[in-house]
Amino acid sequence: MFTDLLFEEGFTEVDAELDVIFVPTDELVVEAMLKMAAVTRHDVLYDLGCGDGRIVVAAAMEREARAVGVDMDPRRIAEANALAEMVSVEHRVEFIQDDLLTVDFSDATVVTLYLLPSLNVRLKARILTELKPGTRIIAHAFNMGRWKPDAKRAFGGIYLYKWYVPAPVQGTWEWLSADGKLYRVVLQQAFQMLSGQAWIDGEPAQLLDAKMQGERVHLTIQGADANDAEEAELFISCYQDGYLLPAVGSKQVSAGVRVAE
Repeated sequence: MFTDLLFEEGFTEVDAELDVIFVPTDELVVEAMLKMAAVTRHDVLYDLGCGDGRIVVAAAMEREARAVGVDMDPRRIAEANALAEMVSVEHRVEFIQDDLLTVDFSDATVVTLYLLPSLNVRLKARILTELKPGTRIIAHAFNMGRWKPDAKRAFGGIYLYKWYVPAPVQGTWEWLSADGKLYRVVLQQAFQMLSGQAWIDGEPAQLLDAKMQGERVHLTIQGADANDAEEAELFISCYQDGYLLPAVGSKQVSAGVRVAE
């Protein structure tokens, strides 16, 4: 779709004032990023540092998503709007000339990035605090420092990285199981990595596994004195509005309530 487009070449004084030198993303990489994010018509995609708008336009044209591009360079914004008009998706896209470090992108369900590692790291705090749990982040070539990706894919000599914004679940939680037992867990959280301790009816238990992906939390708990024949209980819940709501089929029957931070 983009092979016939012509762009200005060379490094100018305008480029020197910007945080990132514009390097167009290959069309195959664009397609791979949208596939990795599983973008659909129900998504709102933000491309931070959108350049000529090719990711935004592809998301709107191929996936019918609503898409927004942000770039500081007025030349890139002009090119992006021209591209959207050329393929008749201007009604589904918006291009904003603004600082990607301060622009509001809180309504995003997908964020795409092709930025230097230093900018990814500077954006990380906003991504973790301002975006809804479960929002997908896709980065081309560069990672997020200490925040390890949920998935990584090699593509043509570079890597694509994927993160789900994790729900804030650190703290002490309680809920009832199907057999009427009171479960309590204390969770420590570092991004999407969980650890902690568990109790069943006030007695110490084993937290055998604790993991999360976005807003979904999986906890495997077994009584401390359980024998090999006694199965551990798997609790699957979804973080919503400060509660851990039980998923369909989970042994959890009441909402998980945070009783301490």
